[in-house]
Amino acid sequence: MILSACAGYAIGSLPLGYLAGRRWGGVDLRAVGSRNVGATNMYRVSGPRLGAAVMILDMAKGALAVALTSAVVDGADPVAAGVAAVAGHVYPVWLRGHGGKGVATACGAFALLAPLATLAAALAFALTVALSRVVSAGSLIASLTLPVAAALTGAGGAVVWGSALAGLLIVWRHRGNLARLRRGTEHRLARRGIPHA
Repeated sequence: MILSACAGYAIGSLPLGYLAGRRWGGVDLRAVGSRNVGATNMYRVSGPRLGAAVMILDMAKGALAVALTSAVVDGADPVAAGVAAVAGHVYPVWLRGHGGKGVATACGAFALLAPLATLAAALAFALTVALSRVVSAGSLIASLTLPVAAALTGAGGAVVWGSALAGLLIVWRHRGNLARLRRGTEHRLARRGIPHA
């Protein structure tokens, strides 16, 4: 399990959003917008095409960590790899721990570990964002929905606990967003679909 977690962290820590920002967007995501190297900041800074590209790359990291581990071992090891991939994305050693918020990477990982629960979390995210126009609110609701849905759909104890751990990490990473939500100053999606800076 330790080896699986190390492999998951190594894959998750690949700073693909940062590299995409420098290569395609001509920006250092750590210095613009929310200063996160994830898909939402890329979307805010460079538009939907690059935002979607980074989201797919971040999801692929989580899915790859689980898929590679599952090909070698089973049981709790792929879950450990998936959670570690989320941790690697959030705290990448290559960027001195300055990563993204882990939502897309968790989605990719748990889409393989608990597809029905991930679908439920994705629907919760979409509904929350549609109603509130606040991406962080959707991310928080999805993170709380995932372990509950995993338990209700019989995903297994390791997956339930793994999704809860990943969800807690994502909530912790969103603590600044929570403070802004309480103050009513959190970023909202513009009516045309591009987030305000």
